[in-house]
Amino acid sequence: MARVIGFELSSQEPEKATEFYSKVFGWEIAEPKWEYWAVTTGNNVKPGIDGRIGKGPNDFPHGTRIQIQVNSIDDAISKAKSNGAMIVRDKMEFDDFYLAYLVDPVGLSFGLIQHKSKSEVSYLTSGGFSERRIK
Repeated sequence: MARVIGFELSSQEPEKATEFYSKVFGWEIAEPKWEYWAVTTGNNVKPGIDGRIGKGPNDFPHGTRIQIQVNSIDDAISKAKSNGAMIVRDKMEFDDFYLAYLVDPVGLSFGLIQHKSKSEVSYLTSGGFSERRIK
């Protein structure tokens, strides 16, 4: 079963957003990497997820997306498309994971992520964001 592992807040003013969420909710905000700030929302005592805040791209300038971890991003994209989803950004390759963005049939945006190794590697704090498009 696929599982939600994070969130992404998109804003045209990410610095202002990081300041807001840090002051209001006490979230820990890491130094930015590629205009993305890793966000820690709490410790492991209570259930919850961490995420990131970033400058929203042209195709998603403002909003919130969940990130869903899947075993096979290719299978998940295929199933999503056959059930009415639209691809916003097709499969992209990073150092430790693959990532794609889709919109479901009712207009909700979400991300799919597949880690390259069996070990749990966090895309939010991974050292390298060297993106390579997959055809």
